[in-house]
Amino acid sequence: MKKKIIISVISIAVIGCVVWLLTRSKTSEQLSYETSTVAKRDISNSVTATGTIEPVTEVEVGTQVSGIIDKIYVDYNSVVKKGQLIAEMDKVTLESELASAKATYEGCKAEYEYQQKNYVRSKSLHEKELISDTDYELAVYNYEMAKSSYHNSEATLAKAERNLSYATITSPIDGVVIDRAVEAGQTVAAGFETPTLFYIAADLSQMQVVADVDEADIGGVEEGQRCTFTVDAYPNDVFEGRVTQIRLGSSNSTSSSSSTTSSESVVTYEVVISAQNPDLKLKPRLTANIFIYTIDRPNVLSVPAKALRFTPEIPLISPEDTVKDIDSEHKVWTKAGHVFTAHPVEIGISNGTYTEITSGLEEGMEIISEASFSAMPDKLSSDKERSPFMPGPH
Repeated sequence: MKKKIIISVISIAVIGCVVWLLTRSKTSEQLSYETSTVAKRDISNSVTATGTIEPVTEVEVGTQVSGIIDKIYVDYNSVVKKGQLIAEMDKVTLESELASAKATYEGCKAEYEYQQKNYVRSKSLHEKELISDTDYELAVYNYEMAKSSYHNSEATLAKAERNLSYATITSPIDGVVIDRAVEAGQTVAAGFETPTLFYIAADLSQMQVVADVDEADIGGVEEGQRCTFTVDAYPNDVFEGRVTQIRLGSSNSTSSSSSTTSSESVVTYEVVISAQNPDLKLKPRLTANIFIYTIDRPNVLSVPAKALRFTPEIPLISPEDTVKDIDSEHKVWTKAGHVFTAHPVEIGISNGTYTEITSGLEEGMEIISEASFSAMPDKLSSDKERSPFMPGPH
């Protein structure tokens, strides 16, 4: 008898626990719907990159001759005009070389003119058989050699004159001196590489940003796309620009992880972005943090992208709910009382968060964007979660 009583008590306890757990699971959660208003929004998507501010036109001014810098007429930030004298090299050696070339040229010219006259006379006498073939051939030889020496001295003289002109250094463009690499008295040697004396940039009110775009993002970048960028020098200013060029040449850089010994090669492409600089805030070589807008549609009718993924199905509906569905590739839902109604729509661009609606909805409509189960407040559910076998409040 006692055994039957014990089994009965245990059975009642188990049934009570099951009922309590089921009641708790049903009453501690409630279904809620999140709605959203069909409205006009700016839809955009961007890729990020870093780059360097550079002048649109920048010229390295150098010299093709070796020597000592005698005088410098400009300094950093000097505004120069095309053809303006900016530096001079010591000309003593070059003038001596020019004088020597002139002397050689004049001597070769005199010899050439003499041998030319001698050749004409010898040719006339040879035709009359008054001189031998040997004498005529000697006259021809001397004439050709004199002619060759004359032309060679002529070229040497032109080179000496050009070298002397290189000692006078002028600006090739209108612009600003942004860097000066030499001082007066410094010796420069023009060997296999032309030494750079100055860097001159053209109009600094027109700048460009050369951005390094990752290979994973370059497919969405096109010429004409809007860009914004910031520089650390002016963190509160946002500068505007447009993509003007996508360079086909790529560059490889190696990135390594501090936590591992492995490294990987990163391929980037240079993208040139125009940048207006009327206030001259943007200075050459500043680092820019860039956003290139691959999708950019302002003020378009749109809905949250998740609203297009919502479907009223069990357990999101109750037995008393009615679903008015349609066969459409894209649709959104509204709810009035216990009635769910589908609305077919045509979509445009999407940035993953919002999707453009080209037809099917009107601005201001309330649609269901998401449904979720949420926990009830502890105060409301505490009584329902009490075990049936626990004593109640006194």
